[in-house]
Amino acid sequence: MFVNYLFKSGYLKENPLWKVEAPKPSSPILPSLTPKQVQYLIDIADNLRDKCLISLLADSGMRLGEIASLQVSNIDWINNTVIIWGKGNVERKAVFTQRSARLLKGWLSSYRGNGMVWNIDYRGIQCVLKRLEKKTGLKCNPHTFRRTFASNLHRAGVDIEHIMRLGGWSSLDMVLTYTKSVKFEDSLRIYQQLNL
Repeated sequence: MFVNYLFKSGYLKENPLWKVEAPKPSSPILPSLTPKQVQYLIDIADNLRDKCLISLLADSGMRLGEIASLQVSNIDWINNTVIIWGKGNVERKAVFTQRSARLLKGWLSSYRGNGMVWNIDYRGIQCVLKRLEKKTGLKCNPHTFRRTFASNLHRAGVDIEHIMRLGGWSSLDMVLTYTKSVKFEDSLRIYQQLNL
């Protein structure tokens, strides 16, 4: 900032910004989808490719860049995993379910690409998701699916440390942020059972 430049250059004896308190950012509970909502999106998607994208995003928690650059040769059909290059150019594995495996096999049997899984880039994937959001009213973006992945694993009783590794997060803090809505639901359920 210009004020910092003036202070460092000696034009100001004191940096006036040191007296200003930093704003406190809001911390809303961000949406995630239930398994039923994910299935609804898969059912309503227009074509096999889009159904496969939705299923794989929800199953794996892959980031947009990771799923967009998915290569056929990196799919391990035996273990239902895929090798991807994650954030910070780190190689990792992502998981997927039998549902995604079935959809992926169906899509790949009809699509002959250049070694890549999709015939669209990350912008195309964003367009698919925006179209589905407009059609259904459900939040549909890569981060929603990443939260969905973490939240549904947490709902199923998976330990947050395992969720961290499966989702490729480098710290538990992000997993806790992504599963915030589930923790509230758990607390609410316990509160409602108290019969006060």
